[in-house]
Amino acid sequence: MNNGMKLMTADPTKGGKDTGTKLSRKQRNKIILRLGGYVIRQWHLFIPALIFTLLSNQLSLLGPMYSGRAIDAIENAAGVDFSAVWENVILMVGCYLVSAILSYCLAVIMIRLSQRIVYKMRKQVFEKLNTLPVSYFDTHPTGDIISRISYDIDTINASLSHDLVQVMTSVYTVVGSLIFMWRISRPLILIFAITVPASILFTRYRSKKVRPMFSKRSRKLGELNGYAEEMLSGTRTIEAYGKQDEISERFNKRNKDTMDAYYDAEYYGSALGPSVNFINNLSMSLVAMFGGLLYMLSQNGKILAGTVFFITLGGIAQFVQYSRKFAGPINEFANILHEFQSAFSAAERVFRILDEEPEAEDAPDAAELTETEGFVEIDNVTFGYVPEKTILKNVSVVAHPGKTIAIVGPTGAGKTTVINLLMRFYDPQSGEIRLDSIPSLKIKREDLRKAYTMVLQDTWLFNGSIYENIRYGKENATDEEVKAAARSARIDSYIESLPQGYDTVLSDEGVNISKGQRQLITIARAILSDAPMLILDEATSNVDSRTEFKIQEAMSKLMENRTCFVIAHRLSTIQNADTILVIKDGTVTEQGNHKELLRLGGFYATLYNSQFS
Repeated sequence: MNNGMKLMTADPTKGGKDTGTKLSRKQRNKIILRLGGYVIRQWHLFIPALIFTLLSNQLSLLGPMYSGRAIDAIENAAGVDFSAVWENVILMVGCYLVSAILSYCLAVIMIRLSQRIVYKMRKQVFEKLNTLPVSYFDTHPTGDIISRISYDIDTINASLSHDLVQVMTSVYTVVGSLIFMWRISRPLILIFAITVPASILFTRYRSKKVRPMFSKRSRKLGELNGYAEEMLSGTRTIEAYGKQDEISERFNKRNKDTMDAYYDAEYYGSALGPSVNFINNLSMSLVAMFGGLLYMLSQNGKILAGTVFFITLGGIAQFVQYSRKFAGPINEFANILHEFQSAFSAAERVFRILDEEPEAEDAPDAAELTETEGFVEIDNVTFGYVPEKTILKNVSVVAHPGKTIAIVGPTGAGKTTVINLLMRFYDPQSGEIRLDSIPSLKIKREDLRKAYTMVLQDTWLFNGSIYENIRYGKENATDEEVKAAARSARIDSYIESLPQGYDTVLSDEGVNISKGQRQLITIARAILSDAPMLILDEATSNVDSRTEFKIQEAMSKLMENRTCFVIAHRLSTIQNADTILVIKDGTVTEQGNHKELLRLGGFYATLYNSQFS
C-alpha cells in the first residue's frame, strides 16, 4: 500500500506478541492443557485407545513372568518339567501375540484421533483468520501464517499420533515393571534408586537447554517461508531487474539460518537419547552383576529361600527383562522429548493465532443498512497505523450521493488510507466518518462493507471458472446478467473466444490470463454488483491506453447513480470527477473540480502538466 503504513519486517516477531522466546513452565502447562482439551473432546476414540494401551501393556508385562517360570521349570532339580515349560511358553507367546494385535489397533485409533484433532485445529485457525482485522495481515507475512497452518500443525499431529501413544505406554510399562521387579527382588531395585534420578536430572537439564532451540527453529522456518512466498510472487520483477543472484544469496542466508537452527535443535536434542541410554545400560549391567551374585549365593545355600535376597535363575531372567522394560520407556521418553519440545513450540505458534484479538465487535446499538443513499462525510479525521506516525491529519471530505470524488497525491500521502477508513479496515484515532448521517462506528460492519463494491489495483481471482469469478459480485445473478456485465467491461469477446468460454477455469489468482484481462474480469464483477457506492483504486492501471479508452464508457455506466471514490495516478481518468482532492503529507491541500484546480495553479496543475506536457 502506498499509504505510509508500517511495513512488515523479515521477522514478524520483533516488537509484537510473536516473540518466539523460551516458554515458561506456566505457558508449557497451559499448552499441555489446551492440547489435552482437544484429545478429551475425542473421548469416544481416546477411551478405547486408553483401554487398548492398558490391555496391550499388561499382556506385554506378563510375558517375562511366563518366560521366567519356563526357565525355572527347565532348571528344576528333579528334572525338566516339559509340561510346565510348554505351558508357560504357550502363554508367553499368546500374551505377546495378543499384545501386538492390540498395539496395532491402538496405532490405528491414535492416527484417526490425531487426524480429527488436526482437522479441527486447522478449521479453527482458518476460521479465526477470517475474523482477524486487516491490520494483522498487514503486519504478518503470508508465508509465516501458512507455515503455522501446515508445518506447525503437522508437527503437532506427529506428536499426537506417535509420541502420545509412547507416553501412555511408557507410564504404564514403568509402573507395571516396577511392581513386578518389587515382587521378584527388592534389593536389586535399589540399583534404580541411583540410575533413575540420574536420568531424570540429566533429562531435565538438557531439556532446558534444548527447548528454546525448537522455538527458534519454528520461527526461522516461518521467516524462510515468508521470504520465499514474497520472492515467488515477484518473480517477473526479479528477472526483469536481473536480481536472481542477489535474491538467491538472500534466500541462501535465510536458508542457512534456518538449517543452523534445525541443526542445533536436532543435534542437542538427539544427544539426549544416547546419554540416557548409557545410564540405563549401566543399570542393566549392575542388575546382571549383582543378580548373578545373589543367584550364586542362593544356589550355595548361603541365602535361604523365602528371604528377600533369595533369587532363582528364572527370577534373574524375569528381573532383567523387566528392567529393560522399565529402563526402555525412560530412554524412549528422552528420545521423543525433543519432539515434544518441537510440538510445544509449534502449538504455541498456532495458539497465538487462536488467541489473537478478533476484529472488534459491532457496537450494541449498531444500525442495519437496508437502503443507502450514498451520502458520505469524513469529518476532521486523524489516523496513523502506529501511534508515533500520523498518516492523515484533520481530513474533511463530503461526498454527495451519486457524485464522484477523486483522490490524488504523491506516493505515501495517505490515499489508500482513506479507503481503508471508509471500509472500516481501520478506525480513526479522532474525528468521525458518517454514512447517510450515521457514524460508521454505529453501523454494522457487514452492512457497511456490502454498501461498497471495490475494484483494486491488485486483482484477486480465485481458482474457478470465469463465470464463477464474475458472479462473485452477485451470487444470485442470472447467466444473462453475468454476460451483460462482461459486455459492459469489454471482456465478453475475449471470453467467448476461449475453447470453454465462460466455463474456462482460471488457475490460482488467474495467472493463466494477462493482467489486463484479470482487471477487466474484476470490473465486470463490480458492474454486476448492485452496491450503491464504488471504490476504484488504480482500477485501470493494468490495461493499456487503448483498452482503457474502450472501457471508459463501461466505467461511466458502472459509476452512474453511485457515490464513487477514485484513486488514480492517470489524471486523464478523473477529469470528469465532481470533486478532486489533493492529499499531500496527510492533509487535503487542494479541493475542487478539474478546471478549478488547473486555474489554481497548485500541486494538481503541476502534476497534470507533467503528464500532458
